[in-house]
Amino acid sequence: MRSVQSTLFGLLAASGTVYADIELNLPQGVSPISHDIYDLHMTVFWICVVIGVVVFGAMFYSIIYHRKSRGAKAADFHSHTWLEIGWTIVPAIILIAMAVPATKVLLNMNNEEKEELTIKITGYQWKWHYEYLEDGVSFFSNLSTPADQLHNQAPKGQYYLREVDHPLVVPIHKKIRFLITSNDVNHAWWVADLGVKRDAISGFINEAWTKIDKPGTYRGQCAELCGINHAFMPIVVIATTEQGYKDWVAQQKGQATAGEADTNKQWTQQELMKNGEQVYGRICAACHQPAGTGLPPTFPALKGSKTATGPINAHIDTVFNGRSGTAMQAFKNQLSDVDLASVITYERNAWGNNKGDMVQPIQVKALRDGKSMDQALATKPTGKPGVPAGKPSPTPPTGKQSKAATSTAPTPSAAIAPAASPADALKDAIARGEKVYTNTCTVCHQPGGTGMPPTFPALKGSKIVTGPVAEHIDRVMNGKQGTAMQAFKDQLNDQDIADVITYERNSWGNNTGTLVKPEDIKAARQGQKQ
Repeated sequence: MRSVQSTLFGLLAASGTVYADIELNLPQGVSPISHDIYDLHMTVFWICVVIGVVVFGAMFYSIIYHRKSRGAKAADFHSHTWLEIGWTIVPAIILIAMAVPATKVLLNMNNEEKEELTIKITGYQWKWHYEYLEDGVSFFSNLSTPADQLHNQAPKGQYYLREVDHPLVVPIHKKIRFLITSNDVNHAWWVADLGVKRDAISGFINEAWTKIDKPGTYRGQCAELCGINHAFMPIVVIATTEQGYKDWVAQQKGQATAGEADTNKQWTQQELMKNGEQVYGRICAACHQPAGTGLPPTFPALKGSKTATGPINAHIDTVFNGRSGTAMQAFKNQLSDVDLASVITYERNAWGNNKGDMVQPIQVKALRDGKSMDQALATKPTGKPGVPAGKPSPTPPTGKQSKAATSTAPTPSAAIAPAASPADALKDAIARGEKVYTNTCTVCHQPGGTGMPPTFPALKGSKIVTGPVAEHIDRVMNGKQGTAMQAFKDQLNDQDIADVITYERNSWGNNTGTLVKPEDIKAARQGQKQ
């Protein structure tokens, strides 16, 4: 008996601990609208509490003091004019008192005037597309939770099903107008901290706005049941300073231009397969499954299928333009030329298909530019294998729609020639690392390494950057649980990780003199696998 009691007590204590971590109330949020919603909610809540106390107080008083056992007798009457007038007028007054502040909040929620930035949000099954109308930046945002977590083959991460490859980046203290619509079924864009929840309906545009008070990362999700992968459609918003936002926009535009070089280069089959596997896992595996077995009849198998093993032009057309009357979407406006070529090549050579053929990004670009399928397939790359046309060293594939529209897979890269001396090697690594830092880290940690504490700590003079190099490598590769620091081991290749760590350890006055090499990163990866 004591054993049973001890077990029950332990379960009660554990449940209490879990219960303490659950938020039962609305979040107060970080925008004027979210504050108004919270205040309105609490006002109505306390009105309901008062009503509940009065009603139940009267009820329990009557039950206790006017019960039959005390000799109470029920009054015999059929109507009471003033009582009936009272219980009609008093609730009406209460409802009016609640309606006035509620109407003010509702009108304010729909006041999109004097916006400083407009972002069009389009829902797809199952991703979000963002277009910055003033700045000319657009990209797709997909779930980035690893497939092994989705299939219970690895422990769930802190932000399981609430992490994306390309978050929405916005400035603080700016009125942002959202235009929300859908490309297929109904969705709903919902971020509680911003006080925004709007339906995304095909052929119709809903509007909303926000003005974020402080920097940080705010998460949401699709709030409309939109299909089999409804749970795999998260939203991540990163609010940064105005200068941080400008730097991010410049970075996106620079990468969009750099992506043309990757389209023109001649890719090897190994490079295409490596990038294609990442794209497939991020975009296609949810429907067609990691092993290409599909979920017939809605999502057919690709392993041994006529599409993946038949004529290559039919395969390209299916991925590029989709297939009417089925769940197969058109990906020509969702993926870059590099990612389209990579994923088609991967599908034709994975799971035993082994066709041996491949598609070059320049051929996809030719098809996008209006050439016929035969003309596109006859187009030849202008650059040498492994090196983008007109450039001495490779650039991460970004495609036409900026880095945010493409895969975050490790970039195929050619060997970098060793410097003539250790001093030159350090100098070259810092120069390369600065580019990686600008493309990847500045939004959070700022160009000067000053960060945005406490969410994004400073790197300038920090213990992690000036301390043991092994801890620095571990932090960049594996991130830090419970913080906004992501793991970059699957987002950057060995050379980029080595270069960005070298840059961080030798910039902003840190000057540790440390040179991290790709071999160090490779050794760290191998150590984790063992």
